[in-house]
Amino acid sequence: MFNWKQYQSEIILLTVRWYLKYSLSYRDLVEMMEERGLQLAHTTIMRWVHEFGPELEKRIRPYLKPTNDSFRTDETYIKAKGQWKYLYRAVDSNGNRIDFMLSENRDAPAAKRFFKKVLTSSHNQSPRVIAVDKNPAYPAAVQQLKVKKVMSQETILRQQKYLNNIIEQDHRFIKKIIKPMLGFKSFKTAEKTIAGIEIMYMIRKGQVEYNHSPALSAVELINKLFCLTV
Repeated sequence: MFNWKQYQSEIILLTVRWYLKYSLSYRDLVEMMEERGLQLAHTTIMRWVHEFGPELEKRIRPYLKPTNDSFRTDETYIKAKGQWKYLYRAVDSNGNRIDFMLSENRDAPAAKRFFKKVLTSSHNQSPRVIAVDKNPAYPAAVQQLKVKKVMSQETILRQQKYLNNIIEQDHRFIKKIIKPMLGFKSFKTAEKTIAGIEIMYMIRKGQVEYNHSPALSAVELINKLFCLTV
């Protein structure tokens, strides 16, 4: 992936990692790199994030630790191209990230797509219970998945807002990282960037075990995933 790049792979991954992990704007990173003697355009860093954020998610997913069967599901708002979009997110009862999905709409088909993504991710198991808020889209989506035998008939759906405090608190981290970005230019760029942010948060929470080595730092882990020497 680093062929024909003007800058070293270490610099590319450094800027991508910092942008996805901390509350920084592209221009903040430009200034930080200038202090290291590197002249980068903010658009260059933006292209790197859009390219390597989704790739990072793809390479890390096989190493995610299993989550438990008690889901907490909710959606939060993300602005893309001046319009509000919906970021579906779920954690287990221990606060470990289950999955995420950006959607144009907040309705039963969107909730259904999100649950199907959750159920096909290898680190998740079939839910025993799913806690959601009073959004009427969730019961409809769950019922449709049960009819199609995608979700177990034994799965219990609980629409009790207080049970979702853990996921609502978890939204705050994502909001904190996204705030300096001042919105996304398009749905696609939002999707790519958020994929990287969510995966970096999973690393931070210790949800990744690379070849039975859970103690690797984020730098070591990412370098190994991209076949770079540490």
